[in-house]
Amino acid sequence: MVAQVSSSASSPHRYVIIGNGVAGNQAAEGLRERDPDGLITIITNSRMLFYNRYLLPQLFRAHQDWRALLAYPPGHYEKHRIRVLRDCWVTAVDSRKRQVMLAHNEAISYDTLLVATGGRPYLPEELVECRHLIHPFGTYEHALAVRKALPENGSVVMLGGDMIGLDLARTLLDLSYRVILVTHENTFWPHQPVGEERSKFLAILQKMGLEVVDGDAMGGVVAIEKGAAGLPERRVRFRQGGDIYGDIVMSFYGLSPLVEFMMKSGTDIERGLLVGTNLRTSDPHIYAAGDVCQIWSEKDNVYRFYYGHRNVRAMGAVAALNMTGGNEHFSTTQDEALFQNEQGHIDSPFWAYD
Repeated sequence: MVAQVSSSASSPHRYVIIGNGVAGNQAAEGLRERDPDGLITIITNSRMLFYNRYLLPQLFRAHQDWRALLAYPPGHYEKHRIRVLRDCWVTAVDSRKRQVMLAHNEAISYDTLLVATGGRPYLPEELVECRHLIHPFGTYEHALAVRKALPENGSVVMLGGDMIGLDLARTLLDLSYRVILVTHENTFWPHQPVGEERSKFLAILQKMGLEVVDGDAMGGVVAIEKGAAGLPERRVRFRQGGDIYGDIVMSFYGLSPLVEFMMKSGTDIERGLLVGTNLRTSDPHIYAAGDVCQIWSEKDNVYRFYYGHRNVRAMGAVAALNMTGGNEHFSTTQDEALFQNEQGHIDSPFWAYD
């Protein structure tokens, strides 16, 4: 067992965490436990404190005050002396000066930095110009907007259908909404079923009540438009002709790591920040955890992403240990196989949030 760190009274260690999700908050808890005197700062672009985004589909079941989604009571951060800077946008990290640069020109100094920004929803390039006609679903505010835009028993055209989207879809189906899934190579992301296995899971989705449209057979989505008078609000057009209508259109094509602000930091980046199993980047003072990092896999001989609530939480714990002098290594215990549950529905270990 590695001994706990004790910062000197004259110069407490400065820990800065970029990102206010599962990994960042798990790390903050571990840092405070191991370094009672350290200065811990969380920087987030959200206006809200940490809340469980996996619970957002539940907003469709009943009106829910945002405070009910908070992972911790508001006094948690004050009690543990964790400073949270909300509604702050990181523009760059200066690794030479060890500073995090914010959009409002403030610079936050660190001794050790953890990047836990996760990812943003990926949108194919051909749909970028249609972004304003697509309802996002990454925040509490987004979820409320979707709920407001959907009429009773209304219809959702779901593009892609990653596991985040399919989690929402099963809730909507339970509440008698219509869900039309336009398939894509990222359907089931981050799972990657192929061939007969993919066909099997698509058939299960249909049995669950989703209307499945083969997006590849239609040449892919070419445009999203406002619906004509007397028709639903949105029209989705396909490259090879044909269209479908829905009250709203949502895209779920997986996530892209949020790393742009790290481009001039000097750390190694592929799609995400490259880290060893100790979660340290190529800069000894910078660590990364969660969906933003690619971790070296001896088994696969490649840097790879690890998804799921359990994996991300474990990364936050490992990062905290190593940022305070430990030598722990991340190893996944998450089953990654998509499966059919006892009810005959699709299920995923990535839907396990305990």
